[in-house]
Amino acid sequence: MGAEALPIPSEIPAPPPHSPVILGLQPPALVDHVAPVDWSLLDQIPGDQGGSSPVTFQQLEEILSEVNNTSPLTTIAGGSVANTIRGLSAGFGLFCGLIGAYADDEQGRLFVGNMSRNGVNVSGLRLKEGHTAQCVCLVDQLGNRTMRPCLSSAVQVQADEITREDVKGSKWLVLRYGMFDLEVVQAAIRIAKQEHVLVSMDLASFEMVRDFGLPLLQLLESRDIDLCFANEDEARELMSGGKKTDARTAVEFLAQHCKWAVVTLGPNGCIAKHGKETVRVPAIRGAKAIDATGAGDLFASGFLYGLVAGLTLKECCEVGACCGASVIRSIGGEVTPENWKWAHKQMQIKIKGVPIPTSHN
Repeated sequence: MGAEALPIPSEIPAPPPHSPVILGLQPPALVDHVAPVDWSLLDQIPGDQGGSSPVTFQQLEEILSEVNNTSPLTTIAGGSVANTIRGLSAGFGLFCGLIGAYADDEQGRLFVGNMSRNGVNVSGLRLKEGHTAQCVCLVDQLGNRTMRPCLSSAVQVQADEITREDVKGSKWLVLRYGMFDLEVVQAAIRIAKQEHVLVSMDLASFEMVRDFGLPLLQLLESRDIDLCFANEDEARELMSGGKKTDARTAVEFLAQHCKWAVVTLGPNGCIAKHGKETVRVPAIRGAKAIDATGAGDLFASGFLYGLVAGLTLKECCEVGACCGASVIRSIGGEVTPENWKWAHKQMQIKIKGVPIPTSHN
């Protein structure tokens, strides 16, 4: 598939001449179709509930057809890395960018428009012929989400298309572990290290860790990952193949390979380690969970902002907890302007003197 430079819409100002502080790699641009559903519908969907399993385009169409008959559907720009990058730009005013690919279709235009409006530099996105990736996010009555991405036929950036110019001058590269785009991930990490850019990686899903654990361990053992995020299920799969293991053991294991290691624990907060310091931070109380989509992604936004701002490890976790709590208060992986105000207020309560710049929103 041929690539060409992304045309910046006339209403979007040209990006500043300096490089994004934080750059995200999301090989396929992606839109989420989010719908609240009951458990009876989830029982009809192939794969484990609560996780993320890829589906074919035909399966995606069948799920969407079933959902449309019973539930309201919201379509938004999504993807784990895009959620994190948008959170950093919209919530903290950091200059951030994305590397990836999109198609000239309804979903691609929606994705690029949303990222641009939120202040994200989209000049690293390549326009290609084909289809933009899509994902169905099914949210149960407790706010837990089951995800079914359709990526197999979607356009995406290729390993040989990423150059040193893409990452030069940035402080962080944010990416997500994925076996289906592992070659792209490896190429981006290699180039980031050549440019002395720090690398943050999310473990994606417990299915990805369970089914492709060996390449993941090899990636961690390379010590090229500076910061690793895992949720409790992913950490359990990584450590003991799904058997019960405690969070401290998991974070200790990750910290053997990464400078910063974080295991998020849902309503029980998180545990993080950097050097000899280990902290445990509770979740933010009072945030009713409407939809857990993006909770880990927005936690990463807050944690990364804390690192860039020079906060302590505990404060990074607290900012992350505030951001993660803000996104679960509404449907989808994008924080509303009202919920950003709520998150900033929580940060100021938790952390005296926390620097909160003007958000893009």
